[in-house]
Amino acid sequence: MAEFTQRVFSGVQPSGNLHLGNYLGAVRRWVELQDRYPCIFCVVDLHAITVYQEPKALEHATREVAAAYIAAGIDAQKHIVFNQSRVPEHAELAWLFNCVVRLGWLNRMTQFKDKAGKDREAASAGLYVYPSLMAADILAYRATHVPVGEDQKQHLELTRDIAAKFNHDYAERIAERGVGVPTTIGDETVNAWFPLTEPLIDGPATRVMSLRDGTKKMSKSDPSDLSRINLTDDAEQISRKIRKAKTDPDGLPSEVAGLAGRPEADNLVGIYAALTGKTRQDVLAEFGGRQFSEFKPVLADLAVEVLSPISGRMRELLSDPAGIDATLRDGAGRAREIATATIAETKAIMGLIDN
Repeated sequence: MAEFTQRVFSGVQPSGNLHLGNYLGAVRRWVELQDRYPCIFCVVDLHAITVYQEPKALEHATREVAAAYIAAGIDAQKHIVFNQSRVPEHAELAWLFNCVVRLGWLNRMTQFKDKAGKDREAASAGLYVYPSLMAADILAYRATHVPVGEDQKQHLELTRDIAAKFNHDYAERIAERGVGVPTTIGDETVNAWFPLTEPLIDGPATRVMSLRDGTKKMSKSDPSDLSRINLTDDAEQISRKIRKAKTDPDGLPSEVAGLAGRPEADNLVGIYAALTGKTRQDVLAEFGGRQFSEFKPVLADLAVEVLSPISGRMRELLSDPAGIDATLRDGAGRAREIATATIAETKAIMGLIDN
């Protein structure tokens, strides 16, 4: 039986500095996936402009995210690294999907409600149909797997819904053209043009919280730079931020249960565990009973050891913006070879004459 070619797609918005949370929760996992799948890693700049971006800042942020990918270990020669706006097929497929997705589905997207806030009428239409563009990002390459965090699971479900509806609505035409892959949708098997993309979750994702408030996720948008460790930070900045990280007056417990109700303590232990590949219990077995005045310097040294090579390589790459642009341009060319073929067949399936 024919099968979809396995392929991973993922991306990050260039809407601010990438930080430790982005690295531990996403980019580091992508590096590991390179040995198992052909991968496409995108800087999703079209998503970024759903809210206003200062143009020069966006240009710099796009190069910075690309530099972070490469500095963290993504092989831009073996795999594909590009920025979304260089491949117009993303926007074209998003329009086709806007004609497939139902308003009721979009109305259920909690992220729009969160980002639009109380004044939904002032939000851009792009923010509302953002999930259609995300589906297009993935399905332009007929990607079979997407590594996702909690905040994107709902959008991936919508991607699957769009793919399933397209496959169902055009099943006869897909079969007629002989391009489908037999796929079970519900209780029936149809000739599917688009895969029902699977979330790729290898163990629990690392969730890194703010260094100033352990109840909030580490964020690029937090006004306090002390709340996060940016991947561009040097060794002194990394150490300083960890030394100043909020904690409580108690020492480290010996058991994980002792972290309950102590979000800042839990966060720092979790960061140490993630950087070493250990469990929280392993960390507490080593440091339980000690004060944060002893633990923080060890954590700072570890963070510097892991992150300094990345930040140093990023600074080196960013000193040559033309070199980054050449990498993105090359990646976009290879991405378009896949996406143009997908779009051409999708339009033919839908009855759109384009020849």
